[in-house]
This record gives sequence, structure tokens and C-alpha cells, in this order.
Amino acid sequence: MLHLKSETGQRWLNQVEKHTDTILIDHAHCEKKAAGTALNLMFAYIENEDLCREMTSIVNEELEHFQMVRDILNERDIEFRRLKPSSYGGKLHELIRSGESQKAVDRLLVAGLIEARSCERFGQLRKHLPDAQLRDFYDSLFESEARHHAVYVRLAKHYAPEREVMSRLDELATAEAAIITQGDELPRMHS
Repeated sequence: MLHLKSETGQRWLNQVEKHTDTILIDHAHCEKKAAGTALNLMFAYIENEDLCREMTSIVNEELEHFQMVRDILNERDIEFRRLKPSSYGGKLHELIRSGESQKAVDRLLVAGLIEARSCERFGQLRKHLPDAQLRDFYDSLFESEARHHAVYVRLAKHYAPEREVMSRLDELATAEAAIITQGDELPRMHS
């Protein structure tokens, strides 16, 4: 279960239809950022062997996905370039509490919600894209994003009791739904 409180609407699918190349470029950036997030968590919580093992796996997988997207961009002669990110990630990160055990829980849950939303969006792409290669590509990524979400939620339980973690996940998922519903004018993976 992805713990999301909303589903992607037609507004985003319209953005994808009109700006598929930009969505692909942004997707590559998202994979790179996901690897960076996992690496940062490993550095922040180096004493947690389980977390470090899982983050090592996630870093490697996200970088592999990054290269897969880059390969698709190259095949299609789409120039990989910097893009202004959507406001989605920044708004979610503003919700992270201070105080180390709360901060650890929130950092992990926010990362998990981003993975959940990516998974949900990949599910939409594998159903709605007219391009068979891209449908197959997003289908191939779907399960790993769901697994990453589950790993982040499980690891948050190292820092607080399950009841507290699940309550906080519910709060953050409600906020995430509001952020994603508000959307972003920029065509991005999380707009």
C-alpha cells in the first residue's frame, strides 16, 4: 500500500501529453535526487546498520534508473539539461520537524511519500502513454518505487513506535495530497 491520499488527475496527464520530453528530463533529475536523498540519509544515520544497507541498495538502484532515463533521452536525441524543479519536494521538506528522532521519522516518511507518488505516477504513465517503449519502461520501474516506499516507512519505525510513525505518515500523506492537488504549472514528474 502506498499510503497516498489522492490520485493523479487529468491535469497532470495533460501536462505529460504536451511535454513528454520535459517530463523525461525531469524524471532523470528525480532519480538523481532520490539517490542523493538515500546517500544523505546514510550519512546522517550511519550508526543504523539496517538503514545503511537499505540506502546502499536504493542509491545503486536510483543511479541505475537515472542512467536508464539518460539512455532513453539519448536514443530520442533529447538534450539532458538543468530544469527548474517543481515546488513539490520543497513543500514536503518544509514539513520535516526538528528534534532528531522526529526529524529522522519525517525525513524517512517524506522520502517514502515521494517514492509512493513516483510509483503512482509511473502506474499512470504505463497505462496512458501512447508510446509503447515508455509504457514498458515505466512498468519496469513501478515495483521498485513501491518497494522503496515500504523500506522508508519500515525504517522510520527504528526511530519511533509504529503507532506514532503511522499517525505521522497519515498527517504527511494528507499534506502531500494537498500539495499534489494544488499542482504546479511546470510540467514535471511531481507537478
